[in-house]
Amino acid sequence: MRIYLFILTLFAMLNSYAQETEVKKEVVKDEIQFDAIDSLYREDQFYFNITYNALQRRPDGITQNKLSPGLGFGFLRDMPVNKKRTVSIAAGLGYSLGIYNQNLSIRDLGGVNEYKIFDADVSVSKNRLSLHYVDLPIEFRWRDSKPDSHIFWRIYTGIKLSYLFYNQYKSQTSVDSFKMSNNKDFNQFHYGVYVAAGWNTWNFYAYYGLNPLLKSSAKIDNQSIDMNTTNFGLMFYIL
Repeated sequence: MRIYLFILTLFAMLNSYAQETEVKKEVVKDEIQFDAIDSLYREDQFYFNITYNALQRRPDGITQNKLSPGLGFGFLRDMPVNKKRTVSIAAGLGYSLGIYNQNLSIRDLGGVNEYKIFDADVSVSKNRLSLHYVDLPIEFRWRDSKPDSHIFWRIYTGIKLSYLFYNQYKSQTSVDSFKMSNNKDFNQFHYGVYVAAGWNTWNFYAYYGLNPLLKSSAKIDNQSIDMNTTNFGLMFYIL
């Protein structure tokens, strides 16, 4: 948690500093000259988000425990579509990590994965699922920005296409310890919708996954594990 708080504080400071600089200056022969206002500006931005991850459509008996955090970062290219440049479309590339602490046991039984809920008499100290993605966000943007100021209200919404390039499961119980990487039962391609809205540095962020994390072949008591994810948190944009 100290790492997440440090990263959050660092990005907030960088974003505040960048947005307070509204007009560039340059010193020429001991005289201060101001650059002309760029009326054809773009809001090309680096982004960073931190989230709480919640599993939806969980089979009976599956619960989350401890904190299930997530983070993401990347770059977005801004493409204004109106004269005032308050409406635009943006596309980018990024990375995200989703961590889920829950009570679903995954064990490899001779090349076949077994999924079940831990027995009540088993003490579980760690049961963590980590999912690493390459993201392609595509969003529709509205803001009340002006050429001479980067401090404004915004509502950005869109879709995010994600490719799962690595997954890891770690479990430590009173019975055994188990570790698994690149479980083939996870869907490699994911997609969902999101919204980021706020003012200046602070923006609320929410994402809803539209397809399950696991393939239909993954079952618990002959029931498909159709869990998807909802993520809530904060988004920071850095110019």
